[in-house]
Amino acid sequence: MSRLLAISGSPSATSRTALVLEHIVRRLSRAGLDAAHLAVRDLPPAELLAGRTGHAALCRALHDVEAADGLIIATPVYKASYTGLLKAFLDLLPQAGLAGKTVLPLATGGSPAHVLTIDYALRPVLSALGARHVVAGRFLLDTAIERRPGGGVRVQPEAEGELLRAVEDFVDALPADSSLGAVSAPGAGSTLGAASALSAAS
Repeated sequence: MSRLLAISGSPSATSRTALVLEHIVRRLSRAGLDAAHLAVRDLPPAELLAGRTGHAALCRALHDVEAADGLIIATPVYKASYTGLLKAFLDLLPQAGLAGKTVLPLATGGSPAHVLTIDYALRPVLSALGARHVVAGRFLLDTAIERRPGGGVRVQPEAEGELLRAVEDFVDALPADSSLGAVSAPGAGSTLGAASALSAAS
């Protein structure tokens, strides 16, 4: 079965970006995929900034990236770009650290003016790291992401539909030898049977 890793690059303890990724990981897991979430803010900051890859936590995180067939990499938009925290982590990867992997870039922000961050800031870095395929990313407005009591999240229906379609495209773009049959909905033509299969997994 394919292994998927969702990486959130927000430094905030109340990050909408991280909540959205947890939301996606739950749906992927319930649809039958091996999916996990790595919040970069949870890594030891001194070791991360110093690039001490021998530290146990950093070593585990880098191993998880290496072992993944597909990555969802998400960031809030700061100063018209992805976060410095995410950059610090990506800088730890070897030059071809994403070789053979399918990647879905996601971004969140307060204005539609930031939508180009994915293509002009994040995508070039992912490509430079040797990603096999960077699928079309998605930008979500902060106003479309509602925190719920207890740490849950509600994404506005239109934005969630677009998000789930992006995730479906990502899963469909994974290497052909991946074992993905378990997530096909009855009578569905594609891997996830359109975005509704992920919605049904909630």
